[in-house]
Amino acid sequence: MIEIIPAIDIIDGKCVRLSQGDYNEKKVYNEDPLEVAKMFEDAGIKRLHLVDLDGAKAKRIVNVGVLEKIAARTSLIIDFGGGVQSDEDIQAAFDAGASMVTGGSIAVRNKELFLGWLERYGNDKIILGADCKDHKIAVSGWQEETSLDIIPFIEGYKEQGIQKIICTDISKDGMLQGPSIQLYKEILSAFSGIYLIASGGVGCMQDIHDLEAAGVPAVILGKAIYENRVTMRELTTFVVK
Repeated sequence: MIEIIPAIDIIDGKCVRLSQGDYNEKKVYNEDPLEVAKMFEDAGIKRLHLVDLDGAKAKRIVNVGVLEKIAARTSLIIDFGGGVQSDEDIQAAFDAGASMVTGGSIAVRNKELFLGWLERYGNDKIILGADCKDHKIAVSGWQEETSLDIIPFIEGYKEQGIQKIICTDISKDGMLQGPSIQLYKEILSAFSGIYLIASGGVGCMQDIHDLEAAGVPAVILGKAIYENRVTMRELTTFVVK
């Protein structure tokens, strides 16, 4: 069964969502991310994708306090990303209670450092963030596009032992118009044995079923929950069936 991973994106300590990564298209859904995290936990959800959007922009962790609070007051398994750019950042994230850390921009800008983390913490704790637009990797909270094509980018890290990959099609993110099924099929056909976590575009339960049918192991969703396109009751049924 596909793993359901709700997302909480943080700006100014609040739970927000963007559209296509545009910080000017910010919508605040809850002033208290802990309250949202507890809602997910109460529904039987085990995982949480927590993103420090302030950190992604600042190139350093900013909202570590939110991570610490959610980790201390829920049993959710948290993967944390956004602004993790140094040994100090990643250690702070793990010390604050993250079970896993996602590195996207750092994997582009400093491969040696990222591979050092992979060796030090193991491929069960380090996730590769491979976010793209038109197959090209984007970094810095998606504010900068690169010339790196997603397939060779993943291949380089797969050869070094990476197993978990979060892939967001930025053009789909927050639009509620369906995920990039074809992109994920392409990635899965190119690489065997990876744990691909699809992100972006989920607008209804059928989208989740379609991802599962395509063989995608896990899915991150955010706005679909906050806009009530996917209800907690539906997620509960999906999680426990």
